[in-house]
Amino acid sequence: MASLSTAFQAPMPTSRAPVMASPTALNVFGNKKSAAAKEAAKAAEAELAAQFWQGEWVCKDCGYIYNRAECAGMFFEEQGPGFRCPQCSGPRRRYAKKVGDRVGTTLDGGDAPILIFSFGGVIATIAFGIWAVENL
Repeated sequence: MASLSTAFQAPMPTSRAPVMASPTALNVFGNKKSAAAKEAAKAAEAELAAQFWQGEWVCKDCGYIYNRAECAGMFFEEQGPGFRCPQCSGPRRRYAKKVGDRVGTTLDGGDAPILIFSFGGVIATIAFGIWAVENL
């Protein structure tokens, strides 16, 4: 029985070498950035910002002004089609560019396509109803 218990014992470590920090080691506190790295980050941010609308985006339903800091730091144009107004849950298409005191059109044309196809559907339904009453 004694030989069975010794067979299942884990081997004992003989000596341990000191653990050295590797380049892939987790650095909890981060590294202090140099002035050149900060300047490069600012230049990259300015270049990215130049690609997007510099004015404000306003929700036409509730008047909420899109705030990049409240929306994961993303520009409005970077938001996906499932984006909703944080205040009223209005869809992305209800946002418009604000220029001075005027609010312009949205990225996808606003509600005009929806209204056109809705009225077209109503007209088609009425026409089918009239046809069905006369022919059936």
